[in-house]
Order: sequence, then structure tokens, then C-alpha cells
Amino acid sequence: MKICVAKDYNEMSRKAANIIGAQVIMKPNCVLGLATGSSPIGTYKELIKRYEEGDLDFSQVKSVNLDEYKGLPRENDQSYYYFMNDNFFNHINIDKENTNVPNGMEPNAEEECARYEELINSLGGVDLQLLGLGHNGHIGFNEPAPQFDKVTHCVDLQESTIEANKRFFASADDVPRQAYTMGIGTIMNAKKIVVVVSGEDKAEIVNKAFFGPVTPEVPASILQMHPDVTIVCDEAAYSKVAR
Repeated sequence: MKICVAKDYNEMSRKAANIIGAQVIMKPNCVLGLATGSSPIGTYKELIKRYEEGDLDFSQVKSVNLDEYKGLPRENDQSYYYFMNDNFFNHINIDKENTNVPNGMEPNAEEECARYEELINSLGGVDLQLLGLGHNGHIGFNEPAPQFDKVTHCVDLQESTIEANKRFFASADDVPRQAYTMGIGTIMNAKKIVVVVSGEDKAEIVNKAFFGPVTPEVPASILQMHPDVTIVCDEAAYSKVAR
């Protein structure tokens, strides 16, 4: 595991974009695993800027997103399908046919999860997976649990996750209670993983996830076992790690 400490959120975003940009240059038809939430927005802005400057070409890139709320239509501005188009895909030259997000409107969870898992496998797996880190250690929507869930599955969101996400909705009652998410095993199959974390409010979980014991109660702790993980965090997020 490689730890890269940036001065602030903007520098963290630039450093993460450097790694993703290098992946696209080295393998123009790579498969990117992408994340939503506030943490990666700066990274996407950096990548858009580099595309606009002519430094990056996404025309052959394929993407698979980590997760999607169950029961939220794609047109809803809080769906992750909407988020990805609004914050990234609409601003680069990626072929929308090559972008993939779980179908939150598929009521049959077993069918949708099997379809999405098969889709990832059919693309040859993920070359680089971008992750954020939840306050309770979740990655994707893999919540603390008695065991690690291996493949794409439907998850009941914990109250702490609903609480963290309610700021994006009119009220907490509007936050979906379930989501489709890549499993821990699916994430761990990515050839390379980049985690972006910023803010003092994430300092405790950074210490616990990346310097504590590996346990499904802290899902991100499994990343300690991956052969190629880079944690890009700002100084605030790194502040509780023993030097």
C-alpha cells in the first residue's frame, strides 16, 4: 500500500488525476472503475481539464461504476447515473455506450447483480478502480458486516450512510434504503486501486482502515491485502495516523 499525502483537497485531486491520466495514456482502451460522492469530484474536474487541454483521450475508455441507489430513476438528479454524466461523462469524449452504472430501477436484485457482475467480467475486469472512503469504512456501498461480500449485491444502507447522504435530498425520508454495489471481491479483483480521502472528519477512519486490523467491520481495511493500492489523502485526513 502506497500512501500519498497532499497539502489539501485540490492537490489530492491533482495527484489522483495524475494516476488515472497515466492509466489512460498507457492503455487507451482501459476499463476504469469509477466512484461518486464529493471526494472524487475534484479528480473528475482535473481529468476534464486535461482532456480540454488535449492531454487525454477517453474515446476508447470503458467505465463501470461502483454502485447505484435501488429504486431511483436515472433522471433523478441524485442517481449516480445522473451524477456521472453531470460531473464527468458530459464533459469528455467517452462513448456513453461504454459507460456502465447498475440499473437501480431493476426490481429483481438477484438478476441485476448477476448481470452487472457478468458485465464486468466480460470487459476483462477493471484496470484501475477509484474509491472514496465512508465515515464507517464503507467502500462502494459495502457496509460494516460480519463478513466480506464477494460479488455485486443489494445492500441495506446503514443509518450512518443515510445520515451522511441526506444532505443531497430534500429530507432523510427521501434517501433510498437500498443500493446495488460491487462486492468487496469484485473491487479487490481490480488490477490497481486509488482511494481519495480528504478532511479531518475522515482522519479517524483513515487510521482505522489502513493502519488497523483487517476486518469486515471496517470494509476498507481489506485494501491492505491488495498488491497495488494508492491512498491519496490530504493532511487533514492523515492527521490521526501515528508518525
